[in-house]
Amino acid sequence: MGEQTTKHMAKVCAITKRGSMMAGGYSNATRATQFNPTGMVRKYVNLQKKRIYVPELKKTLVVTLSTRAIKTINKNGAFNTLKKAGLI
Repeated sequence: MGEQTTKHMAKVCAITKRGSMMAGGYSNATRATQFNPTGMVRKYVNLQKKRIYVPELKKTLVVTLSTRAIKTINKNGAFNTLKKAGLI
């Protein structure tokens, strides 16, 4: 079938290298007082497992991609995008 790409750990996009990030939700009430922390929240990237057929290689790759990387592949083509990311 296809090759599994296991270069990166889970929850990281193979092309854009985007992972989760910490975000702090501060309300206006918090800003008004001297000290009233609301805590940090972890935000995750929208990752999808995709099977991508590369006509130049005549292969199908299974890659974990962010939705932004999927849009990049649709715009620039699978071969160019995967080659630039160092996956092929």
